[in-house]
Amino acid sequence: MDETGQAPQGRVPLAVVVVDQAGSVSHWSTGARRLFGPAREDAVGRPAADLLPVSGALPQDEGAYGLYDGTGQDLVESLGGRTCYPSAGRARLDTSAGPRDRIDVLWWAYPLVGPGPERLLVLAADARQLSGEGERTAPGFALYTDFPAADELARELPGILPSMSVRESARIVAQVLELGYPVLEFSHHDRVPVTADWGVARRAERKARRAEAARAAAAGVPGPRAPLDDLADDRDDLEYAAVRERLEFLNEVSGRIGSSLDLSRTIVEVSRAVVPRFTDVAGTYLREQVVAGEGFPDGPPDATTMWHRVALEHTDEPGRWDDVVPVGESMPFPVHTPFFQCMTTGEPVLVPYISEEMGGAIAAQFEKRDIRPLITHRSMLVVPLKARNVVLGFMILLRHQERPVFNDMDRVTGAELAARAGLVLDNARMYTYQESVAETLQDSMLPHIEPHLPGCDVATRYLPGTLLGRVGGDWFDSVKLPGARTAFVVGDVMGHGLNSAAMMGQLRTAVQTMAALDLPPVQLLRGLDDLAQRLGEHYLATCLYAVYDPIAGELHLANAGHIPPVIVRAADGRSELLDLPTGAPIGVGGVPFESLTIRVEPGDRLVMCTDGLVEVRGEDIGVGLATLCESAAHPAASMDDACDTIIRSLAGRGGRKDDVALLMVRMSGIESGDVAQWELTPEPSQVPHARALVRQQLEQWGLLAVAYAAEVMVSELVTNAVRHAGGDRVRLRLVRSGTLLCEVEDAEHALPALRGAGADDEFGRGLRVVAHLAREWGTSRTATGKTVWFELTTGRARI
Repeated sequence: MDETGQAPQGRVPLAVVVVDQAGSVSHWSTGARRLFGPAREDAVGRPAADLLPVSGALPQDEGAYGLYDGTGQDLVESLGGRTCYPSAGRARLDTSAGPRDRIDVLWWAYPLVGPGPERLLVLAADARQLSGEGERTAPGFALYTDFPAADELARELPGILPSMSVRESARIVAQVLELGYPVLEFSHHDRVPVTADWGVARRAERKARRAEAARAAAAGVPGPRAPLDDLADDRDDLEYAAVRERLEFLNEVSGRIGSSLDLSRTIVEVSRAVVPRFTDVAGTYLREQVVAGEGFPDGPPDATTMWHRVALEHTDEPGRWDDVVPVGESMPFPVHTPFFQCMTTGEPVLVPYISEEMGGAIAAQFEKRDIRPLITHRSMLVVPLKARNVVLGFMILLRHQERPVFNDMDRVTGAELAARAGLVLDNARMYTYQESVAETLQDSMLPHIEPHLPGCDVATRYLPGTLLGRVGGDWFDSVKLPGARTAFVVGDVMGHGLNSAAMMGQLRTAVQTMAALDLPPVQLLRGLDDLAQRLGEHYLATCLYAVYDPIAGELHLANAGHIPPVIVRAADGRSELLDLPTGAPIGVGGVPFESLTIRVEPGDRLVMCTDGLVEVRGEDIGVGLATLCESAAHPAASMDDACDTIIRSLAGRGGRKDDVALLMVRMSGIESGDVAQWELTPEPSQVPHARALVRQQLEQWGLLAVAYAAEVMVSELVTNAVRHAGGDRVRLRLVRSGTLLCEVEDAEHALPALRGAGADDEFGRGLRVVAHLAREWGTSRTATGKTVWFELTTGRARI
């Protein structure tokens, strides 16, 4: 007791730990890290008994440390939730360094009851910093009303609690006070209430100075400083503690909001980082163009700028904000509001208290809804989210009446918080934009192949590489050829990035062009090789080119340094790698290419892929090719399921980094009964004969619905062939395979083209009629002349 008969008060550096229902740590303060060792990220989520092993909570294995309770009180009982009474004790912390490093620990444990997940509040202190010589110090409990200024002591308790809402904090404080205020008993005489001390650095220096002043006063000589001068030190220490607390808060927030480059996740992290520790409500707004990953005009925003509400965190009752200010809404902000002032000046706007009159004035600027109940009687701080002197958005921060109003120090803290958050958001925005550009480029490079082509079904898959190499040089494609044939190609440009993607685009375009000329596979690869050498000596690519003839049941293939394809036979389910002449990669030059022709039966499958699917660093490629053969032969309900089986078997091995292109073709063939062919003489009288042949065949096939359109177009094409083509024959062929394909072949090599015809012109309208009526049409050269073809959808005619 002091001279007035009142108990002295002291400030004790405390470690604060909160344990949840499962017995795991849910809060681990900075003081806990200093006292017990583990960092917060290592402690949160771990069983509390592992971190606070009191009285045999952990077996004392060799090399482990333990806490030994000197009072006989067992903290583990509290950790396990087997008691509803507070407990306290003194323990000895032994580290693996040796007995000299033992730490005396004083602790208090409060069981908590309520709707939240918290079930135990543990306070702990280092007894070595509190005990004097010859003194005995022990923790205990006392009603806070036993001490002077009890209400002031109670108000200081929330300062040591973890970040939580006002309601949760009040609930826990009420329980702590009801169970007993934590006290220290010195030598069985004094009971000192425990008040948290944040460990001001100059505390020891000030204490020594006071002791020296007291000794000087007792000796009757002037001391170095009068005790009254320490009042200024106390004031400075309070300011220092406040500044340091804000710096710790900013440091913690910076660590939380930079964990991802995903824009949506970053926005949520920024909002949750400030609620409830710094504010009770946080609404985040971004420019619409930022959310959409687009650019926006230079200069400050104006009253027409649309702002998208991307996140809203608060501690109010659920649903209070949802109807009035829903997340996902876009809106402009009126000129005469603090929000407009913040986004145009780029500086924080502080409104310490929003009165009824001010709340009404702000709400009057908004036409759609009344926001007065949400902002009135609260303190508001609006901070800009900007990076590189560009305002990307802003945050509206509101505090409840129960909390201190925002002040100038909060404005500085909020500005620094917004600056850090703005930079993180801008990085996420730029990353999202670049990723969108990469994906758009990649999608534009890859074709959208129809699943059903003449005489075959097709399924494809493309998997990008790593996040740092989403754009690659792998591609696949298909090209329709005369005679109901289809060309398939899979290629891989060596390297990654935009250069490889650009090279891939050029090669794919060249393949499309040369395939449309119906060049043989070997000649097509030779043309690709010449093109690559003209583009530059550093361009290399592998390519596998195959032409499927469903009428003849043949597959023609040529390879340029690519991995071989897999053929799966329908008869016995056997799969094998096709033994193709490998050839040199495209771009090497001077190396001949060879082709191979194989027979295929209906139901056989061809699997073509790039090496990213089968190659794994440190593993022989033969292992991947064997796995490819095995997975390709696995039965599947559909083509898509078959592709997924291959991807699951191969793509997850060894941490794939390369992109993957996969193309699978199931060759069903075209029956001879679905093909009709006639040889016509190049005479005008053959035109009506051709129409009659077509009508008769379509009637036999049950396709009279498209007979009239087919007759009209056949008449135009045969007329052109008779009038302009040389040679002694004209060939007409119909093929039924999902669609109706009609081809007219003659000996003239010059390809026809659409022409403009005047009102009085007699000729020039034939191909325009074909272009209007046909689903698709085209021309191509053949070895003996040319072919003009068209397709009709068999379901209806386009008349």
